[in-house]
Amino acid sequence: MSHRQLLVILGATGSIGLSTLDVVSRNKELYDVFALTAGQNAKKMAELCIEHQPMYAIMATQQAAEQLSLYLANTQCQTLVMHSVQAMSDLCAHPDVDIVLSAIVGAAGLMPTLSAVEAGKKVLLANKESLVMSGQLFIDKVKQHKATLLPIDSEHNAIFQCLPSSLQNAKGDQHLQQHGVSKILLTGSGGPFLTRDINTLKNVTVNEAVAHPNWSMGQKISVDSATMMNKGLEFIEAKWLFNCDASDIDVVIHPQSIIHSMVQYHDGSILAQMGNPDMRTPIAHALAYPERIDAGVKPLDFSDICDFTFTKPDFTRYPNLQLAIDACSSGQGATTTVNAANEIAVDAFLNGKIGFTDIYTINEQTLDAATYTNVQSLDEILECDKLARISALEFITKVAH
Repeated sequence: MSHRQLLVILGATGSIGLSTLDVVSRNKELYDVFALTAGQNAKKMAELCIEHQPMYAIMATQQAAEQLSLYLANTQCQTLVMHSVQAMSDLCAHPDVDIVLSAIVGAAGLMPTLSAVEAGKKVLLANKESLVMSGQLFIDKVKQHKATLLPIDSEHNAIFQCLPSSLQNAKGDQHLQQHGVSKILLTGSGGPFLTRDINTLKNVTVNEAVAHPNWSMGQKISVDSATMMNKGLEFIEAKWLFNCDASDIDVVIHPQSIIHSMVQYHDGSILAQMGNPDMRTPIAHALAYPERIDAGVKPLDFSDICDFTFTKPDFTRYPNLQLAIDACSSGQGATTTVNAANEIAVDAFLNGKIGFTDIYTINEQTLDAATYTNVQSLDEILECDKLARISALEFITKVAH
C-alpha cells in the first residue's frame, strides 16, 4: 500500500466503531481516520476526536454538534464539526476516502452507506438493516458502481472467510451451487433465554433482555439477540450478500459463540470459522482483505474449551426468527416492513411500553396489515419503511400497558 488508507466510520461511538478505532490504532502505518460520525454522544465523540484527530466529525443533530464544538473548544483538536445525514453522505463519497465502515444501528445508516456504494468505495458493512431494507437495490448499486462490499457481522464475515476465493471475488452475481457450496450454516447463540421456561418469557425485564451471555453490544441489538430477530435479520442479509435463496441457509443454535458460522460443500466438507467472540477479528479481516493484520485478539486456547453444542432453533421460543425467514421468502416489501416494525417495537419495549413477547405480536400484526409491498425504488423503500413504523405505533397503543 503506497499511502495510508483513509477511513470514514459511521457510528464511531458504538461498540463496532470503537473496536474499529482500536484495530486502526494498532495499524497506524496502514490507516488514517478521515471522518467520524455519531448520533448524540458528543462527550464520547470529543474523546475520539482528541485521540484520533479526524479531519471531520459529524453528529446527527445540530444540538449534538454544538455540544461537541464546546467540548473541543479549548483543546488542540483541529477537527471540523458538522451535522446532518447529508453531511455524512457527502463525506462517505469524498474523493480522498478509501474505506467506509457502516456501523450506525438501524435504518438511519442506509443513506450514507448507499452514498459510499455509489462512490465506488470499499464498504465494510456492520449495519444489517441497510441490506434488510433495500437488498436488491443495494446489491445492484454495488455492482453498478463497482464498489467492494465486505461483511463485518461476525457471522457473515465467517461465511465469507469459508467461501471459495472464486465466490469471494464474484461480485455477487454467481450462485453458490456453481462453486460446490450446498448450504450456508448461520450460527446463533440463542441469546440469554435459550433454556428459560417459555411460559415466563412474557415477564422478561429490559435488564434481562439486554444481558447477552457472549457479546457486548448496544441495547437494540441485544434485545434482537434475545428474540433472535437479530438472526432473522442476518438470515435476510446473508441472502443478499451471498446471492442465494432462503432455502440455501440453515440456522444452527450454538450457545458458545466460538464457531461464528459454517459453509457446507457438495463433497461433504464443512468449513467453519472460529475465534474468540471479539468483533475486532472480522473488522481486521475486512479492513485488510485479502491480507491479514493484527487485531489485538487472543487466539482460542483449545485446552480451555470444554464443549461445543448445536441444536435446531425452536420457533415457538423464537417466533421472530420464523417471521423474518418467512419475510425473506416473501420479498423486499416484507423484509423492509418487518425491520421497521421491529425497530419501533424494540424501542417500545426498552421504554417500558410493551412486554417482551409483545415485540413479536407487533411485528406480526404490522406485517399482516402491510399492503404496500411491491417496493423497488429507494423512494418506495423509504415509504414502505415509514408506513410500517406508523402502523407499528398504532398496534403498540392497543397492547400498551
